[in-house]
Amino acid sequence: MDAHEATRGSAQMLLEPDDSAANSIGSRPFDRERAWVYFNGQLRRYSDCRLGPMTHALHYGTGCFEGIRAYWNQTRNQLYMFRAEEHYDRLRQSTRILKMALPLDTAQLCALTGELLRRNEFRSDVYIRPLAYKSSEEIGVRLHNLEDAFLIYAQPFGSYIDAANGTRCMVSSWRRVDDNSAPARAKITGTYINSALAKSEAYDNGYDEAIVLGQDGHVCEGSAENLFLIRKGTLITPPVYDNILEGITRATILQLWTEDLGLTAVERPIDRTELYLADEVILCGTGAQLSPVVEIDTRPVGEGVVGPFAKQLEGLYSQLVRGEIEKYREWCLPVY
Repeated sequence: MDAHEATRGSAQMLLEPDDSAANSIGSRPFDRERAWVYFNGQLRRYSDCRLGPMTHALHYGTGCFEGIRAYWNQTRNQLYMFRAEEHYDRLRQSTRILKMALPLDTAQLCALTGELLRRNEFRSDVYIRPLAYKSSEEIGVRLHNLEDAFLIYAQPFGSYIDAANGTRCMVSSWRRVDDNSAPARAKITGTYINSALAKSEAYDNGYDEAIVLGQDGHVCEGSAENLFLIRKGTLITPPVYDNILEGITRATILQLWTEDLGLTAVERPIDRTELYLADEVILCGTGAQLSPVVEIDTRPVGEGVVGPFAKQLEGLYSQLVRGEIEKYREWCLPVY
């Protein structure tokens, strides 16, 4: 028995017996109401999950989440969860900031997620949303003396941003949340109002996405993506102390750039006008994957088309997440 089979077995002991073998996502459209969700310690149908109107997290944003992708490899007839362990480790860090605790260790959470995907019989790319939240139904702004709850939801998911021809961005008038106000490096539900304001401002002004500056005027990230710019063959990205999310996709791209392409990467503060002078700009994240930027504030980025480095990185990344690069196979946890 290998490690994946062992962790799968430990997860099955935590779950109720399967009462349906007919829920085949591969042969019919996804039915959310009948989908399996991990909720309050059990696998339940989506339609059987209930939150009370006074749930604390709903009113005060006292929750934290992760976004994990699983990629379908048609040739191998296999679904791979990408860097699931790192995502759950990061979720644990977020819960620590919010005085919460996850109910299982990382290996158990990975095994549980694999079981959830198998129960739903996914045969396509999938987005997975674990959520830890304060579930007490009472009024009062605080983190202490409240009950914790945890759920995992998953659904088929394609592109978060339609980046086939590149993404058009504007620099938002909204500034990135500062770590001394709300933890920028944690995926806390309440702080994503900052992202929502920036995203809708960009959309209302005819753009696809926003780029957000920090309080000091340095470039931080997109509304929900880390940011890279490329100048003269060097990859440049804001450092983690510039109020960015410590992105797992960001770390992946940095490794691909330095180890596989053999090029130089630099983490340093980025001024706004450097965006206008860049040869290429790329947004990245679990949801967005790689989204090349072709325009910022009505100015073309480079030649105004998806650049050669972005195309090269996209090709490598697509192979990597589907378990096709042996060097990075350990990042791809097989579901079936």
